[in-house]
Amino acid sequence: MNIYQRKNIFRKRENTNIYRMFFLLVFILAGVWLIRSVYQGDVKPLFLPTPTATRLATSYTLEGDAHFTAGQLNASITAYNEAVRVDPNNAEVWAQLSRVQTYSTALLVRQEEILTRLDEAVASAEKSIELNPDSSYAHAVYAFSLDWKASYIQDARERQALLTKSQQEATRALQLDNTNTLALAFYAEVLVDQQQWNQASQIIEQALAQDPSLMDVHRVNAYVLESLGEYALAIESYDRAIAISPNLTFLYIRAGAGYRRLAFDSPNEQVQEELFEKSLEYFAQAARINEQLGVEDPGPYLSIARTYSQMGQFFIAIRNVQKTIEFQPDNPVYYGELGMLYHKNRNYETGILAFKCAIRGCTAEESCAGRGGCGESDIPAAVVGLPISGATYYYYDVYASELAALSTTRDNKCAEALEIARIIETSEYISDPNVAADIVVVRNICNSLDENIRPTATPQATPTVGSTPTP
Repeated sequence: MNIYQRKNIFRKRENTNIYRMFFLLVFILAGVWLIRSVYQGDVKPLFLPTPTATRLATSYTLEGDAHFTAGQLNASITAYNEAVRVDPNNAEVWAQLSRVQTYSTALLVRQEEILTRLDEAVASAEKSIELNPDSSYAHAVYAFSLDWKASYIQDARERQALLTKSQQEATRALQLDNTNTLALAFYAEVLVDQQQWNQASQIIEQALAQDPSLMDVHRVNAYVLESLGEYALAIESYDRAIAISPNLTFLYIRAGAGYRRLAFDSPNEQVQEELFEKSLEYFAQAARINEQLGVEDPGPYLSIARTYSQMGQFFIAIRNVQKTIEFQPDNPVYYGELGMLYHKNRNYETGILAFKCAIRGCTAEESCAGRGGCGESDIPAAVVGLPISGATYYYYDVYASELAALSTTRDNKCAEALEIARIIETSEYISDPNVAADIVVVRNICNSLDENIRPTATPQATPTVGSTPTP
């Protein structure tokens, strides 16, 4: 008889594993802690974006290049500064920063701002060479920044020292890489400033044959041609540079100045008028580009003013200088230019007020009078006067002449006129024969006026000690 074991109807209950229960409990507690930490912010969920995106130096340099191409040089400098902050040991980026810093001075007006920016450019180039002494590009850009700085130095010895150093750096760049087209272009520019025009012409021809796609090459070629008096050819070269970099407004300014020079030299009135109009077109285009980019650059308006001044249309010229003052109401250079235009327009009284701001400085209220009145868009601003220099001594000359000419017995301005004359006489600019002749006239006018208002003295007996002499 076969007896089968009875089967359980339900699954047999397994014995509980205490270790498994312990690990399950730990896992549950860890999950509760994690969820609570996420809600409290102590633990961040996965795949969230970082609070600040990390950018590479290459990203900033590409941004700097884009801004430079767009003509926004200050924004380009900002981007390159970020690039060297992220990657401070990148020699090429420091050199690129120096190049943009140097070019950006073409958009500045105040000499102290220009020199400050050029010092920054020189320092950036020196840092590049420190990081990579064998970089041909770094030495070329160093030569470029030194050369541009030299053009703003008044002291002849210091200027020549900078030019010599610049030429040495350009030569070093070519020794390291004789195919460096940029080094050839900057070397040609230095040679022009060293008055070695024939050699400069030969060097820039090499650069053009080697790589005509660079804006710098065509710009320097135009500069070389200008130094040789070939203004029409220089304009053509500026046009090629503009075709490569159409948003760099300083190229339009230089081309427009070339047309203005051609107009000045033309004996034909009709041709002269056409050339002046062409000049104004380039300046107006520069102003439009700045307006589109949101760049407040007074340079194009100052160039327009100078062109209208040469055309004899002083009223329009004055309006354009007043426009430049809207951008920089505390810039004494613009008040000096305005004073010159008022002088040419025979508005001597207002010219004196403008010259006072330019030379002596003036209060915010006086600055409005110096610019012919403040409108709704004008901002009154205190102005600090300019010292006498190669760029300002003609302001001093005309100011002294106007003060003397407008002096009367009731409104005697000779005290100020003679003081300005004294400043001129103690400077090197008295060697200019025209200035020296003007100062003689100023002294003669004031001496004549002084004799006319001085009472005639009656001979008196010698007074005794303690007595009061009769006038």
